[in-house]
Amino acid sequence: MPPEAKFTQGSTLKHVVIMSATGAFGLMFMFLVDLVDMWFLSMLGKKEAVAAVGFASVILLFTISISIAVAIASTALISRAVGAGDMALAKRCSVNCLVYGIVFSFTIVWFIYPKIPHLLLYIGASGRALDLSIDYLQILIFGMPAVMVAMIGSGIMRAIGDARRAMYATLIGGFVNALLDPILIFGFGLEVQGAAIASLIARISMIGVTYYCVIHLYKMLAEFDLLDFYHDVKVISLIAIPAMLTNFFSPLASVIVIEHSANFGDEAVAAIAIIGRVVPVVFGGVFALTGAVGAILGQNYGAKSFKRLQETLTSAVIYSFVYCLIMCSVLYAGQNWLITTFNATEATADLIQFFATFTSFSFFFQSLLFIALATFNNLGKPYVGTLLNFGRATLGTWPLIVVFSWFFGAEGILFGQAVGSIIFGCFGFIMAKRYIVQLEKEAMLAVKLDRSIP
Repeated sequence: MPPEAKFTQGSTLKHVVIMSATGAFGLMFMFLVDLVDMWFLSMLGKKEAVAAVGFASVILLFTISISIAVAIASTALISRAVGAGDMALAKRCSVNCLVYGIVFSFTIVWFIYPKIPHLLLYIGASGRALDLSIDYLQILIFGMPAVMVAMIGSGIMRAIGDARRAMYATLIGGFVNALLDPILIFGFGLEVQGAAIASLIARISMIGVTYYCVIHLYKMLAEFDLLDFYHDVKVISLIAIPAMLTNFFSPLASVIVIEHSANFGDEAVAAIAIIGRVVPVVFGGVFALTGAVGAILGQNYGAKSFKRLQETLTSAVIYSFVYCLIMCSVLYAGQNWLITTFNATEATADLIQFFATFTSFSFFFQSLLFIALATFNNLGKPYVGTLLNFGRATLGTWPLIVVFSWFFGAEGILFGQAVGSIIFGCFGFIMAKRYIVQLEKEAMLAVKLDRSIP
């Protein structure tokens, strides 16, 4: 049996730290393996191979964002049910979210696969980098259903408060990937294709770990009922589709950045690709906030504990500030090691140094936006989060990187991104705080109306 709604009791800061730390460890390990992929490929001495993975990763971000969106919906619905004490509803939501995700992911793979060359051409891939990125993506795209299933399973675990087991899937997947990478890349001489095959096998391996916990340990899957599924599709979609749109805009910002960086040559694209792999490893604790805070907010919203909702937001800000301060210091101190490790050329090294020295702390402000997105996704207004992320990905990205790159060159791309994160992070967090106050007033008014009815 799943545990009681643990997030409705005890220190919210402790819950945020534990949920975020375990989620961060899983994410950081998974992306650390991706970083190792990049390192192995850089050892080949072919900058086109590194750039190819950078281009392909932009498309993969879209597919991963879809999986994350369905996982967000599952966490929101299940955590609310757990907070309200309705475990039958929680189990029904679990199985229906799983079926929803499987159908959706296979549909996306069927749609994207024949369009891979055109998509890569659109974002600026060309020459040998284009050929290698096509090879990489045509293999790894088939891992999307496995990622979907694993992420929904982890979302279920987070919703019931088991953060430790929720990270097991990513740890196992990371170990498998790290083991197979050198064997396939160097041992079999498959290079970029070897990296893709290793990642594909690793993603498939994540499924078994997650669903051992969900099915056998906690028995969180109810028997599938087609009529219940038909009813729940709308409920899931009301959260998942806005969350998908919200998550689409982060890769959209990446597309804008990498497309614009292509104007400065392969060295700039390679730098953006390296930074893109370093960021999730270093700032995994920030990226884990959405799932971690979402589960805590969901349970307390189900329990109608509005004071704890506010406390959760405050605790998340404290955690983010301390985490970013520490990790930015580590990144600053280790920038030369990164440059040496990835055999960066002079132009690539300049961009890495600029990021580590001047713009990395903007991720604290991006964490404020993540907290806001978690608030709106889990408390009934996911479309507000969609609009916020759309604003950051468009108004907070393209105009700023264009303007600043005129003055600072390729460094202006990174600076423009940082300014956009500061503006939309602060704005989104203020909106989230006010929304919780509004929800509390509405709940108090509803109670008064109930009492006034004879």
